[in-house]
Amino acid sequence: MTPLSRRRMLAHALGAALLPLAGMPARAQGRYPSRPVKWLVPYLPATGPDMVARILAEAVGPFLGQPIVIENRPGAAGNIGTRAVAKSPADGYTLLYTGSPLAANMHIYKNPGYDALKDFRHVMRLSSSTVGLVVNADSDIHSLDDLLARLKARPGQVDYASGGVGTPSHLGVELFLSVTRTKAMHVPYKGASELVNALLGNQVTFGMPIFSAANPMIKAGKLRALAIAGARRNPVEPQVPTLAELGIPGVELTSFGGISVPAGTPDAVVETIYKAFSEALRQPKVVAALQENGGQVDVRDGAAFVQNIQQEMQLTAAMMKQLGLKPV
Repeated sequence: MTPLSRRRMLAHALGAALLPLAGMPARAQGRYPSRPVKWLVPYLPATGPDMVARILAEAVGPFLGQPIVIENRPGAAGNIGTRAVAKSPADGYTLLYTGSPLAANMHIYKNPGYDALKDFRHVMRLSSSTVGLVVNADSDIHSLDDLLARLKARPGQVDYASGGVGTPSHLGVELFLSVTRTKAMHVPYKGASELVNALLGNQVTFGMPIFSAANPMIKAGKLRALAIAGARRNPVEPQVPTLAELGIPGVELTSFGGISVPAGTPDAVVETIYKAFSEALRQPKVVAALQENGGQVDVRDGAAFVQNIQQEMQLTAAMMKQLGLKPV
């Protein structure tokens, strides 16, 4: 056999060996996910977003075929953790819990360290929660009228807690003060759980935390809800009226949560994530767990979620202009 014949035989043999591989589907070469998925929550443990994420992580794992591991990385109203995800590989193994501050921070901060629309693919919206006006249960403030009387009697001296500059708990109170033409002293904390702890410890007079963070303490009789800053009452605490019902219209805030991944994440990976979370959110036990914490299942697909984020950015810009707030 000549050298040329040998080379031809080897080429034919190699080609035959590769034919089965060429016909294999891409997922067989690298199915997603093939290892645990990290879900970064850029807020403190025991906050509303953290509780939502932990409920869903447990439920979604079986649908993905891999566990979802929660990692809390709080700071700067969510900016620190959000920046970390923006710089992560676009492979679907690092998810971001996307809260309302991701959009608000584009106007609250001069340089949040990311672009809310360019640096991420927003997979879906998961849930929403109203914001509640609350005080310590032992406070002598028993109603909205009591709080307004205190604010008017001591302008700028009554203190309130927020979960940080630009969070719904901050903008909500400032909008409330603007509408009621009152003043109060802002005491920012590092998240909703610290806000709630400040109220429990009587370190501040009132606050407007995400209802899902405050509701466990309301149910335990340690916090008193004066009103809901939403378009309608929260079904978990239906006896608590809205601010509009109490004669204070125009103070409506909804905190939302969703999933985002780094820009450039493949379509197939995004679709897998979307399907797994959608299936989990159809489970009655998951719906009940979210509602128990004061939240609501509120699913929107990626395109609708992007519109939601854009609207939140516009709303924040309008509120800051109305309140005379400047980026920090």
